[in-house]
Amino acid sequence: MATTVGVRRYEETHPWLTFKLDLNRLSHRTWMLLGEAQSKCEHIAGVPLRPEIAKQLMAVYLSKGAHGTTSIEGNTLSEGEVMRRVEGDLDLPVSREYLGQEIDNIVEAYNGTVRRILKGEPVRVTPEHLLGHHAMILRGQPRKPDVEPGQFRNHSVGVANYRGAPAEDIPYLLNRLCSWLSNDFTVSDEHSDMHWALNVMKALMAHLYIAWIHPFGDGNGRVSRMLEFEFLVQAGVPLPACHVLSDHYNRTREAYYAALARTSREDGYPVEVFIQYAIQGFVDELREQLSLVRDHQMDVTWQNYVHDVYRDQDTPARRRQRHIALDLPIDEPTPRAKLRVLSARVAAEYAGKTSKTVARDLNELTRAGLVIRTPRGILPNRDLIRAFLAARAEPPEAAPTPGS
Repeated sequence: MATTVGVRRYEETHPWLTFKLDLNRLSHRTWMLLGEAQSKCEHIAGVPLRPEIAKQLMAVYLSKGAHGTTSIEGNTLSEGEVMRRVEGDLDLPVSREYLGQEIDNIVEAYNGTVRRILKGEPVRVTPEHLLGHHAMILRGQPRKPDVEPGQFRNHSVGVANYRGAPAEDIPYLLNRLCSWLSNDFTVSDEHSDMHWALNVMKALMAHLYIAWIHPFGDGNGRVSRMLEFEFLVQAGVPLPACHVLSDHYNRTREAYYAALARTSREDGYPVEVFIQYAIQGFVDELREQLSLVRDHQMDVTWQNYVHDVYRDQDTPARRRQRHIALDLPIDEPTPRAKLRVLSARVAAEYAGKTSKTVARDLNELTRAGLVIRTPRGILPNRDLIRAFLAARAEPPEAAPTPGS
């Protein structure tokens, strides 16, 4: 293809690389989702959890992020295997060790980013910064032709029907991208309430433009999502929530690739399509994460309530009853015959006791309203603490769409 004098080749082959984002073109729905995302992030960041639960939540979502970003690229380890690898409990045979090494690389990159940002070091996006991520991500991976870890490509490359930007324009494009991300996503003190949303936009644009430019022979998706993660951490998104977008992209892989493809054509959709897809997924996953946090909070509130019921009642019978109320599973009724072996401590407390003791304890727990008897067994009466939630009417159902 002949190139017009004074015009870079990418301007003819990739005209969507404009390095512009018109926030006025975002739909009202996208702005509402951004507001909800910020609110949910504030809730997640502001809820105190027991240390072991906070550690577990972080490990779960670190694993989800590492699994999501590598699974998209073909890593065949399951989410459970990735969790074990993150915890240092997954040894793989030599033939599959590279899969585990890829997880190690991603986790090391995540953790390094978090350490630097929490120490107050801002993300300084430069071409060298991107090369460092690339070298780390591809460390110990099977070598592919024309792919060198930590080096930009000098040949044409593509994924499916998409071709990356011309190799000769990569240095120019990356310098321009780094300058755009560093300088154009700032707000004045007068509009400081836009800071969070603008930083999330910066994270999404960094992801999108690396995917579009495709500066590497391999590893572009992982680098783009790593850069997105960095900007989310810097924006103040709580760490467990910084991993949910990679999980979302993996869960909705077909829609992910479709959104990338639709926005990377001369006659294609504007970037707002990708932004709304990403923010909708972000909110959906934050809702899921917040639900887990609330479950843990309900558990703490239930434990406090049970202890309050038996305050200053430290007899053997009251201890047994308290332990039954605390140890009963919430998702499945416990048959009465299995009540005395509900847990190790309950079994020890019933050693040498007759079934009459179990019956008396169960009657006391029922009288106190702490358990519910069902035909299938016994359940903890957690509806007691749900009564502590603020009362509200059920919102009206949405009106049907005309013609539906």
